[in-house]
Amino acid sequence: MASSRFNSIIIILFICTISLWIGSISCKEDLITNQAALFVFGDSLFEAGNNNYFDSVSSFRSNFWPYGKTTFKFPTGRVSDGRIMIDFIAEYAWLPLIPPNLQPGYSNSQLTYGLNFASTAAGVFAGTFPGSSKDLGTQLNNFKNVEKTLRTNLGDAEARRVISKAVYLFHIGANDYQYPFFANTSTFSNTTNERLVDFVIGNTTTVIEELYKLGARKFGFLSLGPFGCTPSASIIDRTKIGSCFEPVTELINLHNQEFPKVLRRLERRLPGFKYALHDFHTSLSQRINNPSRYGFKEGKKACCGSGPLRGINTCGFRNGPSQGYELCENADDYVFFDPSHLTEKAHQQIAELIWSGPPNVTAPYNLKTLFRL
Repeated sequence: MASSRFNSIIIILFICTISLWIGSISCKEDLITNQAALFVFGDSLFEAGNNNYFDSVSSFRSNFWPYGKTTFKFPTGRVSDGRIMIDFIAEYAWLPLIPPNLQPGYSNSQLTYGLNFASTAAGVFAGTFPGSSKDLGTQLNNFKNVEKTLRTNLGDAEARRVISKAVYLFHIGANDYQYPFFANTSTFSNTTNERLVDFVIGNTTTVIEELYKLGARKFGFLSLGPFGCTPSASIIDRTKIGSCFEPVTELINLHNQEFPKVLRRLERRLPGFKYALHDFHTSLSQRINNPSRYGFKEGKKACCGSGPLRGINTCGFRNGPSQGYELCENADDYVFFDPSHLTEKAHQQIAELIWSGPPNVTAPYNLKTLFRL
């Protein structure tokens, strides 16, 4: 289905190009500008290459082999073997690939179909993996610069139309909960779980409200996935290899319990605010625990990495050639490509649920409905 839709877009754009050559109207332009734009905020789940363009060297880049090996045949900065769910969602919405915000050279006309601000290792706090990512506040500031560019290029009225019609998609917060354990820091050691979750959700809500003030009305969110159960997290406690890491799991469960309440309050308080919330935690947990039901052979072991469950992130000699890594033969057999990130196949399955999942999976709207509003 996805491949067919992708091929249809290519055919339409080809026909439009031929029409331009013979002096017809720009149907390519109509195809793009009449669609709602997609603006993307978040972390490595949505990362499309922003970390490639940092002024300083980030240890959280995926611009080397074997990342990108499946579809693109070269590393793009996506933390996967191929396409990620943002690419599939753009395809379903009849949009081109959404470029990274920091990528040089994209045209101003591309702004009318969206930008991707997501950054690997990003959190809502600037102190989460500092210097290695663009935190949510920085992503918001980058969007504000884009909003000014839209107003300059299109005029206030057309810029307002683009911004109000667009969909704003988020996945953020998981790194804030994981950072103290992976970075071996005492950050938040004196903060209760409830207080930390309040901080994370509060900072996320502030960004949502800022976007609303700029004219945004349609939002998409993913609950936080079971990141205490990734291959990397499952080997933190060497006495319980293969079991979920409870300190992270507890924080994520509390977050997922509280965040929907905040969205319902925003819906009541902000006129015109509409949202889709996908239960990513359940979707991914089902694939980890019952991989064969979803066409996978392995749910708990990574395709690329080293050590138990290939849970040490040496994929692609990330930490230098002295640390080798193993690479599976067929990434489609795996839920996880590297110790913390999904394969293209898993991304596509989740994207389909976000796009057109029923109310028990994505609610109160799904993205397909939001794009049509």
